[in-house]
Amino acid sequence: MINYNPKEWMSFIFHVHKSDTFRKLWPLMLGIAILSAIIAYLELNHLKLGETTYIKNVGMMHNLLGFVLSMLLVFRTNTSYDRWWDGRKLLGALTNVSRNLALKIKALNLSEEEVEFFKYAIPKYGFALKEHLREKQYFGKDSFLIEIDGGKHIPNQVAASIIARLYDLQRDGKISQEQLITLSGDANQFTDICGGCERIRNTPIPYSYSAFIKKFIFIYVITLPIGWVFSLGYFVVPIVPFILYVLASLELIAEEIENPFNQDANDLPVDQICNNIEKHVQEILS
Repeated sequence: MINYNPKEWMSFIFHVHKSDTFRKLWPLMLGIAILSAIIAYLELNHLKLGETTYIKNVGMMHNLLGFVLSMLLVFRTNTSYDRWWDGRKLLGALTNVSRNLALKIKALNLSEEEVEFFKYAIPKYGFALKEHLREKQYFGKDSFLIEIDGGKHIPNQVAASIIARLYDLQRDGKISQEQLITLSGDANQFTDICGGCERIRNTPIPYSYSAFIKKFIFIYVITLPIGWVFSLGYFVVPIVPFILYVLASLELIAEEIENPFNQDANDLPVDQICNNIEKHVQEILS
């Protein structure tokens, strides 16, 4: 995730970041500029279509379709941001649950061996979830404290180990039944958070909707020179690529943030959140 000061306007305007959509769109923008120049040259110098009233009014179509396209892009970006913000709330819940469980373990005055297990297992759930959401199988160092089968759902295995250890403590008389119920409630939230994150990752925007917006933007832009050349002349060459940049950038940004757990520039700081969980749990249980 990019850290920035929202009050520094100059850095936004003049700095081109590696995640800027211009880097991805400039080949297409160049192609659209060449197409616009060809259309303008043919219409103004050879075809003389400006003398036909019906052809000159074709720009009215773009006024109507521009409104429809703007509504579609607003819905698209809002939907993607909702997914991004929902992911941030789930990661915030993971942080809170980890701290709360560590605080309660600290209050039990357990043996050093038991405390070491929870000091390791609680933050490791966050790391296991992070790698799971990125479709990786890496678990981390000191995995001998928890038996892990790399071919299975690793976050579930970590959560199962935590819950099993809590039941062992109750069976050995180290915690009461009431304490087990309270601690199990926190441990169960790990799985709820994992399910919410998996829902976001595994449910992309419907293909037909995403494909339609891309086709709509492309057709809308390549037909702009036909209607606008009579009023703008050769100015359509810089103007039409700029319109493409604005419209296509919104779609690219929506694509990037709709799965917020990856490592794109505008995704959530999952690594930092997991490191903070590990740091805070160790501080609590030390």
